[in-house]
Amino acid sequence: MCGRLSVAVSRADLKEYLKENYQIEILPDSIELPKYNVAPSEDLISLISDGAKYRVGLLKWGFIPDYAKDESKPIINARSETVDKLYSFQKSFFERRCIILSDGFFEWERSTSTKTPYRFQLKNKKLFGFAGLWSVHVNMEGKKSYSTTIITTKANESMKNIHDRMPVILTEAMAKKWLNPANKDTLLLKEILKSGDLTNLELYEVTSKVNNAKYKEKDVIEKKKIST
Repeated sequence: MCGRLSVAVSRADLKEYLKENYQIEILPDSIELPKYNVAPSEDLISLISDGAKYRVGLLKWGFIPDYAKDESKPIINARSETVDKLYSFQKSFFERRCIILSDGFFEWERSTSTKTPYRFQLKNKKLFGFAGLWSVHVNMEGKKSYSTTIITTKANESMKNIHDRMPVILTEAMAKKWLNPANKDTLLLKEILKSGDLTNLELYEVTSKVNNAKYKEKDVIEKKKIST
């Protein structure tokens, strides 16, 4: 699964990344950076495409299907194996795909009664994109909310000793295919999700302060110092 992430870069870093990879020149003022400990119910920096250009904005982490009566049961993750089959996600799978930007995520090892937190990132330590889905929900008062979920897959060699699931991480080339609204072939889209299986990650233990979703300081992304 994926239940906590970071975007530990500056606005300038993000602007450079978006310009280079997605030809996005303007970064909305609503995007505040850096973010060291992002949890469900918070906003995620997300990319969508209309087929002609890419857009960046914020989507709330916790997917609410458009048919839901209320917003009481947000879904933070969707399994890649069934994302095209479950009614909750089918419409978004074909019509509302997104990329969620991050530079690392956290997972907890459960080999003992104590959960040990680790941070995972690409070996080049650069920004990357999770495959995601988004939705628009209209409540009883007519107010719209925009939400998202991160797609997960079976853990690869880099991850499996910590957890049996991991988020689908896509290269920029695959991310663009995922975002392309013209791509509606189920087999193609499922193959794109499988491309993340080879993602080469590095990991290190971090402070247990990350367990507290309200703790937002930089030390949660720093390698834990082992006392001797």
